Amino acid sequence: MTQDEIALKLDEAARKCKPIAQLAATENITLEEAYNIQRLSINKRIERGEKTTGFKLGFTSRAKMEQMGVHDLIWGILTDKMHIAPEEEVSLNQWIHPRAEPEIAFRLNQDITEAIGLSEIHNYIDKMAPAIEVIDSRYENFKFSLEDVVADNCSSTGYVIGNWIDVDTNISELNISLHIDGKTVETGKTSAILDNPLQSVVELTRLAQKAEIPLKKGDIVLAGAATAAVYLKENQHIEVQVEKMGNVAFRVK
Repeated sequence: MTQDEIALKLDEAARKCKPIAQLAATENITLEEAYNIQRLSINKRIERGEKTTGFKLGFTSRAKMEQMGVHDLIWGILTDKMHIAPEEEVSLNQWIHPRAEPEIAFRLNQDITEAIGLSEIHNYIDKMAPAIEVIDSRYENFKFSLEDVVADNCSSTGYVIGNWIDVDTNISELNISLHIDGKTVETGKTSAILDNPLQSVVELTRLAQKAEIPLKKGDIVLAGAATAAVYLKENQHIEVQVEKMGNVAFRVK
């Protein structure tokens, strides 16, 4: 298959909520080609009227990097159609096998066209917030290779952002937890995100510069999961709580 044919196949899998077999089983694609497929797939969304709203980062856990045999982060693109309002009730029918992850979100206050260091990155961010990312691989059994997941936009499918607050640079050791129907199901520390969630934004500036993709004022950056993802079921209330930052939640039916 051509890259455009693969992008179309992934796009249709997402729109029709029907999983496909891993690309790695039949296609030999490089990581660079996988990112190009990702862009082609996102372009199909844009052609349908969606607008890009930012980026999500993956493999922000050192353990996950080692598990996947990689040495760098991966990233995907967010769109406005993926946005879920706090406490909104959404249908599970729009996804294949969704999972929720607790995250920290940041908002850029200016365009970024170069790699920025950790000591300066707070000057490029005006707000942060507790967040939930909903991930949903378009592959059967939620199994994929590195190239597979990148081509599939890093499993991006939904996100919920809590109340924006001013950026605090001391956020590397905050408690973070995921709750289902009031029951705590996952707990962790923000240090699980590259030792400091702000480091995710630093890495994104480097990766974006390399890929020649501009980061724009107002873009949202999901810094990466702080705990394992939890599979979603019907009629659940999903909530994330972050120490000093508050909480955010939504419902599924």
